[in-house]
Formats: sequence, C-alpha cells, structure tokens
Amino acid sequence: MAIPTKVFGEAMSAGYSSTTPTPQQRHASQTAAPVEPGAPSQLDVTIVLPCYNEQLHVIQEIERISKAMDNSPFSYELLVIDDKSTDDTLQVLREALPRFPHMRLMPFQRNGGSGTARRIGTQEAYGRIVVWTDADMTYPNERIPEFVQYLCDNPQTDQVVGARTTEQGSHKFLRVPAKWVIRKVAEMLAGTRIPDLNSGLRAFRRDVSLPYLRLLPPGFSCVTTITLSFLSNQHTVDYLPIDYAKRSGTSKFKFVRDAYRYILQVLRMVMYFNPLKVLMPVALTLLTVGAVKAVVDVVRYNFRITTNATLLFITGLIIAAVALLADLIVRSRAD
Repeated sequence: MAIPTKVFGEAMSAGYSSTTPTPQQRHASQTAAPVEPGAPSQLDVTIVLPCYNEQLHVIQEIERISKAMDNSPFSYELLVIDDKSTDDTLQVLREALPRFPHMRLMPFQRNGGSGTARRIGTQEAYGRIVVWTDADMTYPNERIPEFVQYLCDNPQTDQVVGARTTEQGSHKFLRVPAKWVIRKVAEMLAGTRIPDLNSGLRAFRRDVSLPYLRLLPPGFSCVTTITLSFLSNQHTVDYLPIDYAKRSGTSKFKFVRDAYRYILQVLRMVMYFNPLKVLMPVALTLLTVGAVKAVVDVVRYNFRITTNATLLFITGLIIAAVALLADLIVRSRAD
C-alpha cells in the first residue's frame, strides 16, 4: 500500500490549508500536507532513515530496505529524513521518489542531528512498530522484517536491538575499550545486562516510546537514551546478534566529543529515572570515609576531629539529602 503524502509540504502549494504548525513541523523545511481521504491511519511498520551527506549510497540502502520489506507480509512506509545535507543527497532523494511508492521524504530546513531526525520521524510515523537504522551501509537492513517479526512473536517485548558482534568504526582501538567501560557503567546503573548500548538498528513499539521521545538528545546518544528509557521503566528489551560492516562515506562520529556525551547521557538518564543509583553510593562512601576518619582522629588527636573528617561527613549528608529529594521528585512526577 503506497503512502499518499510523498513529500512533506508539496500539497501546500496545491492550495491546501494547514493548522498552526507544531515545533517539530516548524523544524522541517515544509509542513506536512493533510492526510488525503483513504490514507492509511496506521501501518505495521515505519522505518525512519536519517540521511546526512549520503548521496553516493543512499539509493542502494533504500533499495535494500524496500526489497526486504516488499518480500515481507508487513505494510510499511520508509520515512527518509534529509538532515540538511551539504551535498546532493536531497536532490538524489527527490529524483528517486517515483521509484519507491512506500517512501516518504522529509527535508529539514537546518541540521538538527540524528537524534532530532529520529524523534520527529517517530512522532510523524504511521507504523505501530518503528525501526531506526542508518543509511551508511553498516547495518544489515535486509534483516528489518526479522526484527519486526520478533516483536510480533513476542508481545512481552517492547524493543529489540541489533547487538553488533564486531566493531568496524573509526578510532577502533579507542572506541572498543571506551564503549566497553560506558556499557558496564550503564549495566550497573540500569541493573541489567546490555549487549550493545548504542546500536543504530532497533525496532520498538511506537506507543511505548512516545512518553520518552522528549528526552532524546539531538546527537548520536539518542539510541543510548531510548535503550535506557525502556530499561529504566521495566520495558523488556531483547537483542539479536548482527554483523556490522565498514561504513560508506565519511564518519560523523567525533571520538572525544561524542564519547563524553555518551557518558553524560548515561548518567543523565539514570538520574532522571532512578537518582538514588547515582547519588546514594557516593553519599554512603563519603559518610563511611568521614566516620572512619573521625574515629581515627579521636584516637590520634585526643578526642579531636579534624576538619577533613567533618567536611567528608557533611558532604555525604548533603549528597544523601539531594538524592532523597531527587528520588521524591521522580516518584511524584506525573510521567
């Protein structure tokens, strides 16, 4: 079944009126046209495909996805988002539209990052199941129907993630140990095993994801955020092993900047849902060290307690109070 609205905004020039645009719609280069009579209000799957400077291989990726989905039993749309590419990606996508009846094109007016593209794409999706993937030929997108079928066969699972068995990215010797450390921190804070924290290939139930979309950052750590959001709220996340190929084109990943953002995002998400896991161990450690130091001071300095021991103990009390207050705020939050 073809999606009637092929390019966001084309119907506006044909004389359609529009309601006041949402912030997400204003972020796109043109406002979505009203859905035509008989348009599908809901499909089985929406594949959100962000593109930024992918002109040399994006059609090959679209062909691979379309072929896999056409051979599956699922109704679908391929929502391709051009994130204000500086090459000819948008022109290539516009020319390819007639070839792909299930493709919908959303061009952005300014570069918003892959997280922004995925968030808006999920909000605008027709599919009950949303698939996130990349357009750089790294992920086995021919397996997308397998991920969708897994959710259909396992109704207790809300998200299924492609767990990469190899690392083919840039800065490999730095990325592998750094990602291992970040993943272990995330596992400790989330309280569960996470085979791949930031895989770009995943399928999830759209209705489950909607409350967490506003938490997505604009950059690469959006995939980390959606994983931790599900895990922190007792949604089942399963993993399927996948191969990971060397990317086509130039990587947009900057090791120092993006690794730092990953660490911050892991801490931010756990603080958002369970601040006691982050703050209380720090508080208890300071309180214990301060108490031990005070006992030693009493013995060594004839019942006098040093300033260091006092500061350690008071700092621990302050952090513990902040942790309890943050937990109270989280538990009283409506969402």
